[in-house]
Amino acid sequence: MSWQLHIASDRCIGSGMCAGAAPDLFTLDDDHARPLNERIAEPDDRALEAADICPVLAITVRDAEGREIGPRE
Repeated sequence: MSWQLHIASDRCIGSGMCAGAAPDLFTLDDDHARPLNERIAEPDDRALEAADICPVLAITVRDAEGREIGPRE
């Protein structure tokens, strides 16, 4: 079951919190973050944590069926 990671570049402020929480999932390029891979093969709670701690909620995590599972409410 794969997950899809997306960062809205128009919302991202480059805080680096996602890269700090999951450096093997996210990186900073210039002023914005991006996922290292848009699809991850196995569910990883650190992706959800990164979505939750993003100060502008720019990260979206979707499950294999395309349902948004992060950020969590």
